[in-house]
Amino acid sequence: MATHTFKVNGETVTVEAGDTERVLWVLRDLLGVRGPKYGCGINVCKACTSHINGKAFNPCAVQVKDLTEDDEVTTIEGLPATVGKDLHPMQEAWLEYDVAQCGYCQPGQIMAAVAKVNQARSEGKEIDDSVLDEIRNVCRCGTYFRIREAIAAGAAKM
Repeated sequence: MATHTFKVNGETVTVEAGDTERVLWVLRDLLGVRGPKYGCGINVCKACTSHINGKAFNPCAVQVKDLTEDDEVTTIEGLPATVGKDLHPMQEAWLEYDVAQCGYCQPGQIMAAVAKVNQARSEGKEIDDSVLDEIRNVCRCGTYFRIREAIAAGAAKM
């Protein structure tokens, strides 16, 4: 076991874990952060999507040894703090558009959407269908129409 220090949702954490332990399991099993969901474990379904230093990443595919003390992991639990509110505008849009059915993929969907909107805006792009098409998270319930509507509405409030 090795000692790993990094930030999660604004707080510096130190954990004892094997270097090859996936960040998803460190978050869920060692730190009790349950928002990122286990879906596939191979970086395909994106149910675990979180942010690292403001960009989307999938903690199921990253080893804890790859994080440094300066790295900031943000999960759905820490997203509202990034805007200083009880809910992030994207979360508010999810509620307004009644997106979730089973809800399992929703934390990853929201985190991917926020990262994609921020990236598109930093590149001077409008939030249109071509940007929405780049979000590749899987929703087994098939609520893609409502997801896309909520992303557009949430982006307008970000």
